[in-house]
Amino acid sequence: MNNPPAGHLADPIAIFDSGVGGLSVLRHIRALLPGENLLYLADQANVPYGPRPAGEVRQFTAAITRFLLAQQAKLIVVACNTATAAALTYLRDTFPHTSFVGMEPAVKPGAQQTQTGKVGVLATAGTFESQRYASLMARYAQHVTLYEDPCVGLVELIEAGELASPATAALLQRCLAPMLQAGVDTIVLGCTHYPFVLPLLTTLTAPGRVGIIDPAPAVARQVQRLLLAQQVATPQTAPGHLHAFTSADPGRLTHQIQTLLGETIPVTPLSWQAGELRPR
Repeated sequence: MNNPPAGHLADPIAIFDSGVGGLSVLRHIRALLPGENLLYLADQANVPYGPRPAGEVRQFTAAITRFLLAQQAKLIVVACNTATAAALTYLRDTFPHTSFVGMEPAVKPGAQQTQTGKVGVLATAGTFESQRYASLMARYAQHVTLYEDPCVGLVELIEAGELASPATAALLQRCLAPMLQAGVDTIVLGCTHYPFVLPLLTTLTAPGRVGIIDPAPAVARQVQRLLLAQQVATPQTAPGHLHAFTSADPGRLTHQIQTLLGETIPVTPLSWQAGELRPR
């Protein structure tokens, strides 16, 4: 393989989601690859993607991809389970020279880890209804019983910063009660927003008896493998730069990043114009 021009090494990794959920993936990528420059795009004008038709999600994600490629992204992480389920295959077909890494519920490790043969899956309706999820079940979950809940309203609560509020606790208790009563010993997080309520989930389940699987660390490792295979991993040891974009209120995303990541980073506002994302 020919070595790429040196400029390619400093090109950013781009990560996108409908909202702030993808920040749960970004933090693992950043921890594993601290020297990489990162772009984060939150399509908050259209959050959440979960209830939207798959065709609409494909239109959004294709436009987001075009915008990120214009920012010289060397790899794009679809840090949204719904978008992965609805659009990852489409994106790979539409942009064949672009490397994509997607999300999927960790059904395989959940099925491998369970001792009771009962696994809970928390994901969005869009993920549960997708062909990608059906394929995961067919390949890896034949010998286990899955208990599924779309946690309707949880994404909106997390977007509002209600990570441990009574409303969030009550919603999660409603979702978890049938699973725990059935005897699940493993719960899979199938939406990138959900790791931000992991402390609350841990409190509401049986600590030490119910394992909770976040797929984000595995996604970060896949990003690392692809960068190394393509010889575009940056060798720098200094911390990379992080810049964010939102299709809604930049002040709101700034505050959300401060709450979820504990830091202040630049946020550029974008707007949807004739089906494309453009700077305001």
